[in-house]
Amino acid sequence: MEDLHAENAVQDQPWDRSRQLTLRAVIAGMLLGGFMSLSNLYVALKTGWSIGVSITAGILAYAIFAALFKVRAVRTHFGMLENNAMQSVASAAGYMTGGGTVAAIPALMMITGAPMGGWQMFFWISSIAMLGVVMAIPMKQQMINVEQLRFPTGVAAAETLKALHGEEGEGAGKAKLLAWGGVAGAVTAFLRDAKASWMPWNLPEKIQLPFITLKGRPLTDYTLSFEGSLIMLGAGAIMGFRAAWSMLLGAVINFGVLAPWLYERGIIDSRLGYKHIVAWSVWFGSAMILTSGLLAFAFQWKTVVRAVKSVGSAFGGAALSDEEKAEVPMLWFFIGLAVFSPVVIFLEWFLFGIKIWMGAVSIGLGFFIAIVACRATGETDTTPTGALGKITQITFGALDPSNITTNLMTANVTGGMGLHAADLLTDLKSGYLLKADPRQQFWAQFFGVLAGSLFVVPAYRLLIPTADLLGTDKWPAPGAQTWKGVAELLAKGFNTLHPTAQAALAIGAVLGIALVLVEKAFPKYRKYIPSPTGLGLAFTTPAFNTISMFVGAAIALAMEKNHPEAAERTVVPVSSGLIAGESLVGVLIAALVVAGFLQ
Repeated sequence: MEDLHAENAVQDQPWDRSRQLTLRAVIAGMLLGGFMSLSNLYVALKTGWSIGVSITAGILAYAIFAALFKVRAVRTHFGMLENNAMQSVASAAGYMTGGGTVAAIPALMMITGAPMGGWQMFFWISSIAMLGVVMAIPMKQQMINVEQLRFPTGVAAAETLKALHGEEGEGAGKAKLLAWGGVAGAVTAFLRDAKASWMPWNLPEKIQLPFITLKGRPLTDYTLSFEGSLIMLGAGAIMGFRAAWSMLLGAVINFGVLAPWLYERGIIDSRLGYKHIVAWSVWFGSAMILTSGLLAFAFQWKTVVRAVKSVGSAFGGAALSDEEKAEVPMLWFFIGLAVFSPVVIFLEWFLFGIKIWMGAVSIGLGFFIAIVACRATGETDTTPTGALGKITQITFGALDPSNITTNLMTANVTGGMGLHAADLLTDLKSGYLLKADPRQQFWAQFFGVLAGSLFVVPAYRLLIPTADLLGTDKWPAPGAQTWKGVAELLAKGFNTLHPTAQAALAIGAVLGIALVLVEKAFPKYRKYIPSPTGLGLAFTTPAFNTISMFVGAAIALAMEKNHPEAAERTVVPVSSGLIAGESLVGVLIAALVVAGFLQ
């Protein structure tokens, strides 16, 4: 109740007119968010998970400007509301991977074998993101000001900024932990991936268990090994223990039990390895993720109804209060819709041959999905873009049967719109608690979208120059595997699969439903029930990634149990540092290889 009263007290006060969206806040947000978008791209192509960037960016910006102020490189302190505006820019940039670069675009590449041009990708993901930002305008006042939805990440970001700018030493301490984690990750990546004649040795990419075999083949053939990486340890620590142990369970079943059995019977390619095993197991994993996501979404039908009703009230003609006049005007929504909708529809037709009327349908469906995504994020801190994207895939699977491109890229539009709308509302929640100007945060998102696109597109083309790299041990792209599987199933039909794959698909679908129902029936025992998303994702992720993530989650859990205060201060900064350091050096090494400095 205290939090609610505090938020209501904020509602009664005018917006703080302190410096907010300053030039230095924009530049810092674009650079920090852009670099973190590279981390998200790197990690998501390996694990299927994305990492939140706003809190990490806030800590880094605080530390950087504090250091600059000490050496008199800047004349004034970096204020809390400046940092909040910077977080809005950085968050929008960091989530540019949600525009399709880790799901729909690599899925289409795997199916067609053709890469997407750089400029085409830039305009595609940017226009979707900007339309998503616009879609959030009618939802902000109702969901944040009136209903006081929690948006937990937004609250956490606001509290972090209050602590950083209010307690001496807190920001510096977290920044040091981030830095040490970053150094450890960077050194690991360099010693593992930087191969040159002047380097006498490299860290191993995989740590094998010798003398142990399954069906006469070494464990590494089934991806059962330890990865020479710290990224997955950090990702597991942030992910949480339930998802991590669920993934480990799935990895043991898939790669330790089913794959050897299928290999012995000649059902999967005798070369084994991730690519050939997942060609079968993706059907089980995709079905489980699909049915569990859709059923969990269906249980939120009251949320859907409330979302539609609440947004409808934003278009009413009642007189505006002083606070409402300070909000982003509804006119901006209509202008944005008029500008960006035709652009997205044109790009759907021009780039992918999607019929104009189908493009218009995808925009309308995207508005509905954005409404639901925003409310789900506000209530649960989870944006169900995967499940919502599958709704689009099923819809267009019926409207345009057998057209895989239409299926994937319309879902890319609706899912991207929902993600970016929810991201803006999360940032606006932080601003609301800190009394920031919502109009300035709205513009901050556009700077972030631009920065994220400028960083992500060349990095994607650098890391994935050809389609044959996707679905390999190096770039497994688990999220894209699921999108690809659903698209192919809707296009080709159930009967084209091997009988065992058909059985796996049916069992996965039923198990996904069953786990959601069990979780719903016994909420007190939720932590003991496998996460259907985690379990399903394990069937599309190499076991060596899953094992490392489980180790990271176990370390974090042990710290939380034995040293809770220390864990609260250290787990997220150190894990974020490991991820950022290793992923950024990984991208840098890829660039040096292309330039000829490394082999």
